[in-house]
Amino acid sequence: MHKASSSMLPATLTGSLREYRVVEGSDLLKRIECFHDWQSQRFQDGFWPYSRSTDAGPKSACAVADDMGRKTDGVNFGSQDYLSLSNHPAIREAAHAAIERYGVHSAGSPAFIGNTTHSIALEKKISEFLGMERTVLFPTGFAAGFGAIKGLVRSSDHIVMDALAHACLQDGAAAATKNVYLFRHLESDSARRWLEHIRGKDTTNGILVVTEGLFSMDSDTPRIAELVELCREFNATLMVDVAHDLGALGPDGRGHIGMQNMLGQVDIVMGSFSKTFASNGGFVATRSRAVQQYLRYFSTPGTFSNALSPIQAAVALRAFEIVDSDEGKALRASLMRNILSLREKLVAAGMEVYGDPSAIVCVKMGTEALARLVSRQISHMGLVANLVEFPAVPKGQARFRLQVMANHTEEQIAAAVDIIQKAYAAGEAELAEIVEPPLRAIA
Repeated sequence: MHKASSSMLPATLTGSLREYRVVEGSDLLKRIECFHDWQSQRFQDGFWPYSRSTDAGPKSACAVADDMGRKTDGVNFGSQDYLSLSNHPAIREAAHAAIERYGVHSAGSPAFIGNTTHSIALEKKISEFLGMERTVLFPTGFAAGFGAIKGLVRSSDHIVMDALAHACLQDGAAAATKNVYLFRHLESDSARRWLEHIRGKDTTNGILVVTEGLFSMDSDTPRIAELVELCREFNATLMVDVAHDLGALGPDGRGHIGMQNMLGQVDIVMGSFSKTFASNGGFVATRSRAVQQYLRYFSTPGTFSNALSPIQAAVALRAFEIVDSDEGKALRASLMRNILSLREKLVAAGMEVYGDPSAIVCVKMGTEALARLVSRQISHMGLVANLVEFPAVPKGQARFRLQVMANHTEEQIAAAVDIIQKAYAAGEAELAEIVEPPLRAIA
């Protein structure tokens, strides 16, 4: 891998979104133009891999267009549709039936009359699925994560959170209290030290410990039982975000909470429908009806947003039913076969992958410059995949996050690996040309 200082590289291969998070100037609108200038140059040079659109949905092979209308097509490892339910006949039928029964709009907050028979049934299904007492629905997964934290935590309380927790959890924590402590990723001992520190000076206020069932950038998971015991020891509450593993992992689809035999043991389980359950929306499941009712009226992203549309509620409910069936078990088996095949083929091709087997297969690139060069190559070669770079991951640890579906074929998996291998080699060669241009004969 080639090392290069930023001064040796064109502007489109350097810089990050982090540099534009805080900008200066008295004109709120004028001062953001520096970001647009940098972004526009990356657009023009083919180094902006975000905000693409499809014209036929997230199928295992599809065509995509970027913000400038440039179209490419190929095998799709960029969509979050782990069990391939987005185009499932039963899911489509549920959506059409919901339109016929309810129309297309909830037309109200859950606190008023935005709920439907399907949304009430969905809350009950999720509670039973997770071994919890009650569930409250939210319009998005982000709203569920943010809203649960902001709804329960007050300014004098404390939050002890895994350092790599999702942005919705971090933003919710920042909005709720200044007393936020990040523990080292997956390290229960680090969480213990913060809990000891907090309880050593404050035995009056609450503590919320926050982690994820499966982390989406590293495909790894915490030891949930250890965190449950810590919370019991220090009179804290545990919240686990299961957005990426619920439904897709484990023999019965209960994700890592089920695989670690912790069903019904976690205080708050928050999740999203957007990865496995073919819908937008999110939920918070609790072991207490009191918590459910409190969140209904004090979690503002739910209280002051329209409820899930009837279509979303019906689709998510039908998806849970499929997940909790023999068909769901077969889909998870197909998904895991594809996951293992992709990981094995990538390693055999000389690539490095992160974490444990899950629908998220992250392929190491390294520097942002190399990753952007590779990203431009794979688009032309026929692979749809998402580049993840700083600040979403540490600087110098850019990667492609391949997202596997149950209906990917072996041919599509082999094609994706072949393209990544060729694109990586081409990207390295291109970077070498930039960093160490060949000597040219002087005329």
